[in-house]
Amino acid sequence: EVQLVESGGGLVQAGGSLRLSCAASGFTFEDYTIGWFRQAPGKEREGVSSISRGDDGTYYRDSVKGRFTISRDNAKNTVDLQMNSLKPEDTAVYYCNAVVGLSSYWGQGTQVTVSS
Repeated sequence: EVQLVESGGGLVQAGGSLRLSCAASGFTFEDYTIGWFRQAPGKEREGVSSISRGDDGTYYRDSVKGRFTISRDNAKNTVDLQMNSLKPEDTAVYYCNAVVGLSSYWGQGTQVTVSS
């Protein structure tokens, strides 16, 4: 059974940092691209960042470039999202995602709240 479990969210002041982690199980982790998404209240879920299977491709939405860094540890089956210089507009529930076969899997999400 594919499982994704996010952790590391919390409340932080603007300009602060948080590190999110996504722990995966139930599939051959190293073979799949993993993505981070977020959903703010009243808004659609949006992609934040992704990292390819070979760790040679990382992608970021424009609004987080230069502030967020995604990384993976295939030995631990984890993908981390280091978030620096956080802004109030980064407030959202953050989810990790994996598409395995024909199915898209999501974790339960972790809340990130950035106060101004």
